[in-house]
Amino acid sequence: MTSASALPVADAAVPRLAWLDALRGIGALAVVMEHLLPWFVPALRPYWFSLGIYGILVFFLVSGYIIPASLERHGDVRAFWISRFFRLYPLYLAVIALVLALAWWVPVRAEVPRDGSAVAAHATMLLDVVSVGGVADTMWTLSYEMVFYLVVTALFLTRGHERSGLLAMVFAGAAVVVGLVASGAVLRGGWPAYVSCAVFAVGLAGVLLGRLRTVAACALGLMAVASLLLTSRIPWLGMAVLGVMFAGTAIHRWERGTGGLWPVAVTAALVAIAPAPLWAVEGGWWWAQADVWITTMVLAGATFAGGMALRGRRLPRLLVWFGLISYSLYLVHHPLLKYFVQLGGDLRLAALPYQLGTAALAVALVVGVSALTYRYVERPMQALGRRVSRRCRDGGERGGDARMAGQGTRDDRVLGHEEGQMPDRVGDHVGQGDVLR
Repeated sequence: MTSASALPVADAAVPRLAWLDALRGIGALAVVMEHLLPWFVPALRPYWFSLGIYGILVFFLVSGYIIPASLERHGDVRAFWISRFFRLYPLYLAVIALVLALAWWVPVRAEVPRDGSAVAAHATMLLDVVSVGGVADTMWTLSYEMVFYLVVTALFLTRGHERSGLLAMVFAGAAVVVGLVASGAVLRGGWPAYVSCAVFAVGLAGVLLGRLRTVAACALGLMAVASLLLTSRIPWLGMAVLGVMFAGTAIHRWERGTGGLWPVAVTAALVAIAPAPLWAVEGGWWWAQADVWITTMVLAGATFAGGMALRGRRLPRLLVWFGLISYSLYLVHHPLLKYFVQLGGDLRLAALPYQLGTAALAVALVVGVSALTYRYVERPMQALGRRVSRRCRDGGERGGDARMAGQGTRDDRVLGHEEGQMPDRVGDHVGQGDVLR
């Protein structure tokens, strides 16, 4: 991205954010369809590519493209993490409360442990990374976003954040190697959730308070990567996701003229073959089969490239709006679909017109509730987070330095909007014969 000093804020930010929001809208709608079709209109569900994996790949590319750029421009890890908490946790906790409150009607999924490890894993969002199911099925992707934040923070404070292309290739290569030797978590049990929660709490306290900030950030980054390798439910997928996200960062650096595209091409090739080992296919993941996986990757990459090509043009307002509410769409749609089916019954054998009509009602419900949660939960909490971040930054300027040396204060109008509309996580693990997992 162009620095705030090079272009006026409005000129630099608005068109770029519109195309990013449009990509988020496409990703969110893809995942909603991935979860809606098996229950409402199963005949329309595609199997030549995975709608859900397509959506999350688009989101992970957007995350990799924008998150490090925002952190670098702002130069303040404390402000970054404050914005992350106020962006992610309020709605996340509200959805958890809703699911638990209605557990007497629709029980919490069996993949959620009935002990303290579930609390610890949900507290850190490192759910899939410590092999704990989320109370809402789609929460698994938050694990990899959180790992990315932890790794990027450590790289930023150690000045290793500009090696995006190399990092993308390393993680993609690791995905291939891990896929050859591990089909699941090496270390099992509830203790990884407790250990990661303790390291997460202590490490982030150090990052936020400035006590041994770099040491704390490195400990968090190492914990995150070690968890991906040793305790993650699908280790090769975690490595592949980080490769995809750093590929997004490499694309950003290429756009700025500070890097090439060849690392992105190498990363794409490695990620394409990552699920090829027998372990992945034997795991029952139909979307990991070579033809489906590669087709899904190509579609996601083409979508991102198309968004970049159109970033200077006016985009459909509705699609951009879907991007604005995409985090709400991601978190609330799956529970709402479950409740809808619980009330309406099994529609898989119903007549097609009835299926389509009911599906339209369900989509209207999901979109309406998502708009409300965005308006009354997300936006107010994001605004509060910006105020808290600004106060902490002002206090740091008077009494201590929370900013990297050499980094100046940037215009909050750019960063505030971008971090208020950060890439959102969508998707779910899907199986050939399932309805929803």
